[in-house]
Amino acid sequence: MKKLILFILVVFVLAGCQSKPVTGETVATTGGSYKNVTPNELNAMLKNKDFVFVNVHIPFAGNIAGTDLSIAYDQVADPANLAQLPADKNARIVLYCRSGRMSQIAAEELVKLGYTNLWNLAGGMVEWEGAGYQLEK
Repeated sequence: MKKLILFILVVFVLAGCQSKPVTGETVATTGGSYKNVTPNELNAMLKNKDFVFVNVHIPFAGNIAGTDLSIAYDQVADPANLAQLPADKNARIVLYCRSGRMSQIAAEELVKLGYTNLWNLAGGMVEWEGAGYQLEK
């Protein structure tokens, strides 16, 4: 009986350890949509990073580890900046800024330009730090 209880306990613990795919919260905007993710969801995504990670905040206020690019949110549609993003408009791109507002604006602009796999850190670096994660200064 003890072995059965121990076995059931182990099964529940292991089931709880399995990572769930991050789905985010869909945000509809003109021309399509993007997804908002929480700091914990972003942290899980960073463990198996398969996206371009872009800081769009101005002025510079730090980076989250793993950041690939820094592009000012109000210049994201500039051809020179678009050239830094994947040519495949279906490639996953994750945006963030200090509070989430600048990255929301950038996400909306990129959706209008045909990007289909955009993700935004809801609450930005403020929420990231509030969840206990660090910034690179």
